[in-house]
Amino acid sequence: MVYNKLVRDKIPALIEAAGERPVVRILEDEEYCRCLEAKLDEEVAEFHRDRNLEELADVLEVVYALADSLGASHQELMEVYTRKHEKRGGFSGKVFLISKE
Repeated sequence: MVYNKLVRDKIPALIEAAGERPVVRILEDEEYCRCLEAKLDEEVAEFHRDRNLEELADVLEVVYALADSLGASHQELMEVYTRKHEKRGGFSGKVFLISKE
């Protein structure tokens, strides 16, 4: 079976434990970033399809990896999130903007 996609770090060991042989390569930084972006799209699509916390956690894992690839820690990401949330709010109010005049 051919996958040709970025997988979590422990997936090759899980494949071996199942009695199969994984064929892998380590990505260079630029390709890794592109694959992370594709993985984000994949995980968001899976969340749209299944709408559960497992898939949402997968989205978060990719978001953290993308932050790392940009040289930012999880703490830095949360600081940016907090600043933006404090300035612009979140989505809990369910506000749907129709237009402005």
